[in-house]
Amino acid sequence: MTDNRHRTLALLVAAGTGSRAGGDIPKQFRTVGGKAVIVHAADALAAHQGIDAIHLVIGAGQEAQVRALLGDRAIAGVTQGADSRRGSVRAGLEAIAAAGGADRVLIHDAARPFLPCAVVNRLLAALDGAQGAIPVLPVADTLVRGADGAMGQGVARDGLFRVQTPQAFCFDTILAAHRGWDEGREATDDAQILKGWGHDVILVAGDEGLEKLTYHQDFARAEARLASARTVRVGMGYDVHRLAPDEELWLGGVLVPHDRGLAGHSDADVALHAIVDALLGALAEGDIGSHFPPSDAQWRGASSDRFLAYAGDRVAARGGTIDHVDLTIICEAPKIGPHRDAMRTRIAEILSLPIDRVSVKATTTERLGFAGRREGIAAQAVATLSLPALS
Repeated sequence: MTDNRHRTLALLVAAGTGSRAGGDIPKQFRTVGGKAVIVHAADALAAHQGIDAIHLVIGAGQEAQVRALLGDRAIAGVTQGADSRRGSVRAGLEAIAAAGGADRVLIHDAARPFLPCAVVNRLLAALDGAQGAIPVLPVADTLVRGADGAMGQGVARDGLFRVQTPQAFCFDTILAAHRGWDEGREATDDAQILKGWGHDVILVAGDEGLEKLTYHQDFARAEARLASARTVRVGMGYDVHRLAPDEELWLGGVLVPHDRGLAGHSDADVALHAIVDALLGALAEGDIGSHFPPSDAQWRGASSDRFLAYAGDRVAARGGTIDHVDLTIICEAPKIGPHRDAMRTRIAEILSLPIDRVSVKATTTERLGFAGRREGIAAQAVATLSLPALS
């Protein structure tokens, strides 16, 4: 019999509407630093070697959007949430149990996307001698009660903490606690449910970076913090292919009608090749030939959109975002203008970019040189990336 039980599993809760953050988009789908909040959270959990798998809890009708955002990231399961956070967590725990269960579970809110590995280390260590552990921060501000806009009595800060997630539990215990919870009561977090089930909860040090994204100003602060921890990289690419009869003319991922096409080992799309080299150059990862050697038969006649998608994946693997791509095609014929918007659209699709981050231009050489003699077509591209400062 196959044992499907994970040792340590993360339950990422992202089923809320996030109305307090403002706007029409749930906050887990809003972007910070060019990446959706839910993706930041999933990547932070996946980065910890002690977490074996991630299970998602999302809102109704959101699965297609979530799958598109997460791409090929490994997700153990996706469950539809409930009307309350407690109900959503319960649904996720039951789905995990039905899939084989776990030894330990980290229950984390997607709205706390910037999770340091050190916090996970402290939580997992605490579980060695307890059924539950939570990260907390001491209360530093003065606390007072108030009513009708007037200050009342002060509240002593001794023994008060701000609670964060992820919260770590022995799986079978927190599942039993949720199943035994009085449905007529509500709980703001899972530690309360475990405590109500009769178990102590260990406190470990949290992290200021784990603050929850709740209001519009929280997103502004997160953007500023990420910007200070990132660096801008610029890469340039250039490619040339000769024009030949009996060849198709692919430019910018678009088949352009013409009496000749570009000759090369692949489909010879000079425009996409130039962008690939620009992206790889910004990453300092060589050029297109080092990743897709012309001597390798598997790339004969290959569509160049595969090369561009690969370069985009390399940027994502480094934690980067593509801020802008500027392409210039150099030829006497055919006319690029009628195909410019189709090229921008196709490049944006391949790189999963908004079209306003892709520029396509064309120029001639005033009939000078090989392009002027219509012997070939050249392209040059500049790509601007944003990468983590340590990348």
